[in-house]
Amino acid sequence: MNIHRIYAPFQKYFRTRRMRQFEDMFEPSATTRIIDVGGYQFNWTLIKAAPEVLLVNLEDEDRREGRFHKVRGDGRELPYDDNSFDIAYSNSVIEHVGGTEDQDAFAAELRRVAPRYYVQTPNRWFPIEPHYQFLFFQFFPERLQRWLNARFTLGWREKGSWEEANLLSAGDLRRLFPDGEIHREKLLGLTKSLMVVRR
Repeated sequence: MNIHRIYAPFQKYFRTRRMRQFEDMFEPSATTRIIDVGGYQFNWTLIKAAPEVLLVNLEDEDRREGRFHKVRGDGRELPYDDNSFDIAYSNSVIEHVGGTEDQDAFAAELRRVAPRYYVQTPNRWFPIEPHYQFLFFQFFPERLQRWLNARFTLGWREKGSWEEANLLSAGDLRRLFPDGEIHREKLLGLTKSLMVVRR
């Protein structure tokens, strides 16, 4: 049984719904300036509006394509002035930036460069870890996680392709974004993902 074939339709459904939620909340227009930290152009094709989007990623790439500009950068230390953008956006990234200090820096930078923000992250307390798609994987000791990853292909991660993910809870998001409101994305009655939003 291929777990990807089962999970992919859910992923597409939630991503599309999330982007429509973003559009309803923020009502972006062609003059809206958005910084998307850790994201890619595809998400922005899922909404009707056509805002200007700066995509900041770790890849060594600088290119322009219409309303999109992609640059290399680190979300923990963004080289932009305060409130340089109208909205800061990040989808499934903050759990990958490192430990508590790194997540603190990432959140502070998103709040600094724009007065409004939309940040999504998988819920730590959802039973299936979303990257390895393994029941309660996030609660295993790291030594066991690495052992399993070294021997099996789990979820989206090929055997031996370890990637650390420090999942967050609603309480973590409240601490990191004290001026934001928490929204919950449900699957089978359980909170699958969390969004923290300042409008």
